Amino acid sequence: MIAEERLQQLTDSAIGILKGMIAIPSESFKEERVADYLERNLKLCGLNVTRLHNNLLCHHKGSLEEYRNVQENRNLQGTCKLAAPLVMLCAHIDTVAPASSYSRDPYLPAEEEGRIYGLGSNDDGGCVVSMIEAFLHLGTIGSGENLLLVLSAEEERSGPKGMDAVVKHLASLGIAPDYAIVGEPTGLRAAIGERGLLVLDGLAEGVSGHAAREEGVNALYIALEDIARLRRHAFRKVSPLMGRVKLTVTQIEAGYAHNVVPDKCSFVVDIRPTERYSNEEIWRSLQKRVKSKLTPRKLTNRSSATPAGCKLLDIINKCGIESYVSPTTSDWMRIETPAIKIGPGESARSHKADEFICRSEIMAGIELYIKILKEIEKV
Repeated sequence: MIAEERLQQLTDSAIGILKGMIAIPSESFKEERVADYLERNLKLCGLNVTRLHNNLLCHHKGSLEEYRNVQENRNLQGTCKLAAPLVMLCAHIDTVAPASSYSRDPYLPAEEEGRIYGLGSNDDGGCVVSMIEAFLHLGTIGSGENLLLVLSAEEERSGPKGMDAVVKHLASLGIAPDYAIVGEPTGLRAAIGERGLLVLDGLAEGVSGHAAREEGVNALYIALEDIARLRRHAFRKVSPLMGRVKLTVTQIEAGYAHNVVPDKCSFVVDIRPTERYSNEEIWRSLQKRVKSKLTPRKLTNRSSATPAGCKLLDIINKCGIESYVSPTTSDWMRIETPAIKIGPGESARSHKADEFICRSEIMAGIELYIKILKEIEKV
């Protein structure tokens, strides 16, 4: 257990950093200033920081390359002490644009009645600063040698210079974490799975004509028939964790005049995959069933799940942490490492006006991260 006075110190420090983050606009692709701010603070705390674009990789060791030795040492026998599993902590430093309905300045950090208000306070600043303080605390008591803290950019817009770049960089160094903890506002419940996201743009094409003469081929009718086929389609493979793949047609548009048979009809399909299918597999399967052309916007937003039998599942059970399946995506989909997603704050507050996180949530987040990481050390 961490002493109450020490936990209060860590919480005060975390909130101080968070207020500094809120005061710096940091929308996706515009994170340079907030990355500068965090890099300075982390270095002042004595951490080694490797900067990759606007991602910050923080480590107690002198260089990232030394983490490769952590895993090599785990395989040594005899008198050599086995190293603890290599754990990557990751949270993102970017935000969405502020909602137009904000009633206060989104970049003016304010603490009122135990709440810290400001854009990015809940998503994902609370997780960022809670992870930083847990990481620093474990380092001061000699327990942080197996930890790698990654503060990523471009998460909100799935950019190429965010977590994707970090994963490629670590792989180039031969570093493969054993476990990952993805920091997102989950109410300190552990997400052991999250559905992916696949958006398909459908386009039905016909032949225009005059409506009064029943000319042409109505693209709207083609689209409606295809939509009916999509609604009837049953994905056979059922995830024991997430259930069936969810498919919803959410938009449709056709025609420009009441007396012209539309020659084009566009529609949008929102699909929430499970770990039983790849996004490409779903797309190609559906394309075979319809006449309309289906074009995926992106195939990389895959679903994620903590593998059955993973030690992380034992740890969250031991710690009495509630588990669930998250409906939202995160940087988890960009890493192959066995992971859970957990953090202070509530997902329902994300991307909304007058965003906030509670002081008590940050304190509980710091304490829980420390508890989980100390349990992983024992694995």
